Amino acid sequence: MRPERAVLPGIGISLVIAIISQWINASVIKGIGAPTVALLIGMLLGNTVVRQPLWYSGTAWAEKRLLEYSVTLLGATITFQTIMALKISGLGFILIQMAVTILCAIWIGKRLHFSEGMTLLMAGGNAVCGSSAIAAITPAIEAKDEDKRLSITLVNLMGTILMLTLPLIGYAAFGANNLLRGALIGGTVQSVGQVIASATMVNQATTTYATLFKILRIIMLIVVVVVFSQLHQRHQQQLSATGATEVTPISWTSNLKRALPWYVIGFFILCIWNSWFTFPPVVVNLAHLLSNWCEVTALAAIGLRLNFAAFIKAGKKLALYGGGLMIVQVVCALLLIKFLL
Repeated sequence: MRPERAVLPGIGISLVIAIISQWINASVIKGIGAPTVALLIGMLLGNTVVRQPLWYSGTAWAEKRLLEYSVTLLGATITFQTIMALKISGLGFILIQMAVTILCAIWIGKRLHFSEGMTLLMAGGNAVCGSSAIAAITPAIEAKDEDKRLSITLVNLMGTILMLTLPLIGYAAFGANNLLRGALIGGTVQSVGQVIASATMVNQATTTYATLFKILRIIMLIVVVVVFSQLHQRHQQQLSATGATEVTPISWTSNLKRALPWYVIGFFILCIWNSWFTFPPVVVNLAHLLSNWCEVTALAAIGLRLNFAAFIKAGKKLALYGGGLMIVQVVCALLLIKFLL
């Protein structure tokens, strides 16, 4: 079979799962999020009936490329004017919330003896925008595919829990204040779809505010990718100094290219373009639609390729990691909102 044809079965089954997941999210279990549904269906099938080598090439392509396309297209849906809309207090809230999430994710991950790759992917996925952030960070820190799959699975499960519980927590903490409830959801929940689904359970005003706070986190993606790349390089140099591993010197241009892969650059260019010229609503809506479909299909492929036995084996540690980080995120957000907003 030709290489281009070898990928078709895996891409095809990933797309079928994506279509079913979109339908389930729209008509059966509304609001849970098509990406989460696709991931769960993929995990079920990939560890039972869809285990033949026939699917491997296509699911590998979909896992890698479609997430990259999703990241790029996301840039066409946001603008830097968002920063102005949230003012200094809103910007301060997001920056501190992201910093605390990243530092605690790294600290908890180290305490539980997860790899550097897993801790940084968990930090970025939870602080920025879920699967899209993990896809952007993975090559910059040379993370293993297994770490990428585990972190995406855990981040999506955490996002689903927060998506369903934060509307209740927000009402208990802030009453009917739509700005503060939007800040809690937009500053904490992982993926864009989960943020919108969670805020929609409250009302349209909360959805608007939550989306603005979420977009500000997405704008910080490129900064997180560059910083994490530098942290990885420093870690590798430390290992080399102790003789634990041998590190090949990397030029400045190669390091920059790895920290900023083509799809992160594409995200940044589209964001600047949209900020400067403003895309028509039809273009923004199309970019959002295509980005969503790419993400859902990619997560279906990731589920198909995820080793569920390995996930269960690390179940206790993963539960402690995800649960501990969720508590930190929610408590930190509640305190910051109270004192800053």
